[in-house]
Parts: sequence; structure tokens; C-alpha cells
Amino acid sequence: MRTVDIRVPATSANLGPGYDALGLALNLHDEVRATLRDERGVHVTVVGEGAGEVDLGEGHLVVKAMRAAFGRMGVPQPEGIRLHCHNRIPHARGLGSSSAAVCAGILAARALADGELSDDDVYALATEMEGHPDNVAPCLAGGLTVAWFDHAGVARMVKLVADQRVRPVVVVPSTRLSTEAARGLLPKDVPHEDASFNAGRAALLIAALTQRPEPELLLAATEDRLHQHYRAPAMRQSADLVERLRAVGVPAVVSGAGPTVLAFSTSDTQDLIAPEVGNDWHIQQMDVDPVGADVQFPETR
Repeated sequence: MRTVDIRVPATSANLGPGYDALGLALNLHDEVRATLRDERGVHVTVVGEGAGEVDLGEGHLVVKAMRAAFGRMGVPQPEGIRLHCHNRIPHARGLGSSSAAVCAGILAARALADGELSDDDVYALATEMEGHPDNVAPCLAGGLTVAWFDHAGVARMVKLVADQRVRPVVVVPSTRLSTEAARGLLPKDVPHEDASFNAGRAALLIAALTQRPEPELLLAATEDRLHQHYRAPAMRQSADLVERLRAVGVPAVVSGAGPTVLAFSTSDTQDLIAPEVGNDWHIQQMDVDPVGADVQFPETR
């Protein structure tokens, strides 16, 4: 038997104006232990988020990603796979749980197989499975990432170092929302003025997160006109919370496709968050994960 341990972070995409481009890795992690066995069949155990809900066989997303990676490497599919998943990333909340599962599966397969898969190949396959690179990039690389497709349709990314003063706060509701449902609310065309507005705010956000994470600058930098207000009818509580937080000076956005709200907290703003949230949400202060996905073999720990 061969075993590998994979640790993958939660991520927040878009960050307000950086729609489908910006992503941030958070210090909340899923852990997967993957073992290849001689016995036939797939056996999956899950504790934490998704326990009792997700498929425990071939339909499990980590298994699907492993199968895809074995196929991409051109190596034989293993007779048996055993997975133990300790999930902490909430599902269908806009914190990159599916990206984490996809990345974990691909990295596990690469570590366990005799084939070859470069880091670029891992990123490409994960993006292909996930559909968009803005969660995949920070999950793999950590930190703050900018992701895009080049003219050939190849996913690219640049990793940036977030200022150590950046303190994300996630505010997670009990309700869920699928990315597909949220994306379906977006219009096919947007006004040129709104596109220009977001381009400027996205550039300002990169400067704020890497050099000057001041509340006033972050508040301006997280303004958005491309996606959040279109999605608001599907997550009215989240949209209302974002408005309340921003009204008292807290830089707040919808995390990914929602419905989680992400706020950037400093010593000047952290006391303003809790009074606006109430009891129906789970508030968690976090740090930025600077490393991203981590692969370890148990015997080397």
C-alpha cells in the first residue's frame, strides 16, 4: 500500500471587483489521506463538513479528480483507493470546497503514481475540472493570486504576497448556494462604465492587499459593479449584511459565489463586525495561508 497526506486551504474568489480573476487562500483546511490498495473498490470516510451527505464511492469528488489525474498521466487506474477526509471548509458557501477537493485529488494521484504531471499540468487539470481558475490558483499556490486564460485558452496565474496586516474574517450563514445558480443570474453584457470602474478597483485592491491594507483604501478597493448586485436576489441576507458592514466602514464583499461574506478586519474595524452580524451567522477570524496545498508522506513526517 502507498499513502499520502494532502492539506488544502479554503479560498475566497473575486474579492469584490476581481471577478473570475482574484483569489485569496485562507488558513482553514481540508485534510485528505489517500491510500492505494491491492484490493478492488473505493472506500471513503468523511468527518466534518459533508459527512453523511457526499458520495462515499466513485462519485466522491476527490476520487473523480484522482481518476482524472491518473488518466492524464497515462498510468493504469489503481485497483483500490481508500480515502479518509477531514473536512473543515463549508460546502456550497463560496469558500472553495470543490476546488479544494479537486486539487487534493490531483495532487494525491501525482504523489502516488509513477507518471509525471508538472505543476502547470496540475493547475490546468484542476481548472478544467473546476471550470474557473480563481479558486484553484490560491488553493494550489497560497497567498493572493491573479488568474487568467491566455489567448490559447491556457490557465495562467501569478502569486502575490499579501501584507501581514491583512486579516480576513469569514461570516458564514447556514444556508447554501450553488455556484451554478449564482452564475446564472449574471447578465451577458455589462455597461462599459461598470467594466472600467471594476478594472480600476481591482488594481487598487491589489495595491491595498499587498502594500497598504488601510480600512479607507480597502473600502474603496472592494467596491464592485459587475456581479454582486445581480446575485443579491439569491442571497438577500448576505447582500444586506455586506451593505450594513460597508455602511459602518468595514470592507466587506461576497465570498466567491456566496453566500458567505468576507470582511477585511483591522484594529480599527474588528469591533464593528459582530454587532452587524447577529446570531444566524458563524464568524471566524482568519489569516492568509501563504503556502497553499501541502503534500506529505506519513513516513517522512
